[in-house]
Amino acid sequence: MQIPFHKPCITEDEINEVVDSLKKGWITMGKKTIEFESQFKDYIGCRNAVAVNSCTAALHLALRAIGLKEGEEVIVPAITFVATAEVVNYFKAKPILVDVEKETHLIDVSKIEEEITPKTKAIIPVHYSGQPADMDEILEIAEKYNLYVVEDAAHSLPAWYKGRKVGTIGDLIAFSFYATKTLATGEGGMVTTDNDEWAEMMKVLRLHGISKDAWKRYTKEGSWEYDVLDNGYKYNTTDINSALGLAQLKKLEWMWKEREKIANKYNEAFGECEELIPYKVKKDRVSSWHLYPLKLNLKALKIDRNQFIEKLKRRGIGTSVHFIPLYRFTYYKRRFNYSTKEFPNSEWIFERVLSLPIFPGMTKEEVNYVIENVIDIAKRNKR
Repeated sequence: MQIPFHKPCITEDEINEVVDSLKKGWITMGKKTIEFESQFKDYIGCRNAVAVNSCTAALHLALRAIGLKEGEEVIVPAITFVATAEVVNYFKAKPILVDVEKETHLIDVSKIEEEITPKTKAIIPVHYSGQPADMDEILEIAEKYNLYVVEDAAHSLPAWYKGRKVGTIGDLIAFSFYATKTLATGEGGMVTTDNDEWAEMMKVLRLHGISKDAWKRYTKEGSWEYDVLDNGYKYNTTDINSALGLAQLKKLEWMWKEREKIANKYNEAFGECEELIPYKVKKDRVSSWHLYPLKLNLKALKIDRNQFIEKLKRRGIGTSVHFIPLYRFTYYKRRFNYSTKEFPNSEWIFERVLSLPIFPGMTKEEVNYVIENVIDIAKRNKR
């Protein structure tokens, strides 16, 4: 049996929406994008949703909206995809890495305040694997030091923190619609915010700083004349991507429930195996289960994480690792002189973690095959 790490849930609904865009002859940003923003905003329950071509673009525009400047600092968890810190570098600002919790891989809020300086501008909590970070504590710290909170919610659609939907909590929230995400448009992203001024700014900045609704200039209600209001970017999405988004949004909660069922089966099975450490979600929140990160109890095994992955690969099971800690990359070591000794929890996690397949459409047989083989490999290689 061959089980990929991920397979997007694409049906006739997505195909029909895309074909509709093609037949209408409008394939760049247009009415479907505006409709996608509107439906997404209504689903999340926020005032504004701004569609862009990636979560990286969403994070960049969010930091531009809060006015991040050269020399300022932004607090970021040590374990995250590189884009979270990369966008800080765009401003010649400095990402300040903070260690994470062993059980959840979320930023350790107890270590944030010690990293705050007069240069600190914002905190970017990452909702790792779909589990919301400790937002009450983060917002309290932000208020105390007059900081902005820009959430990296690339993994967390849909997710809930103490009954509140992710997308309605921080100052600005960035979502990803990359091919492997819980809502997939191939490439794409969205920023949500209740700040109307920021939303209008980002709408202008996403398309070269051209005056709002410039995309209409090729329609009968538009004009060839436009103004450039600011120095912007090529961050707009397309109606083809938005067509996929509209179809995926309709079945978003069904896809989430399917992933949740798989996660529950994994937790139940792996919880009975001393060689394995299931991923923990805190009681006051609901994860989107974008990822299922399994950790190995290396004290009970005679093989390491990489060998475990290779054995799964030989049995046809695709996996990944989320993530290589930022401080391990050459750029961050060279520019910021980070050391592995500064991040003991991140190091502990990185040595042990691997991500298992978890996607809508996995059959019971496939889920059971993953469970049986993970446990079999663990037992065969018990110390």
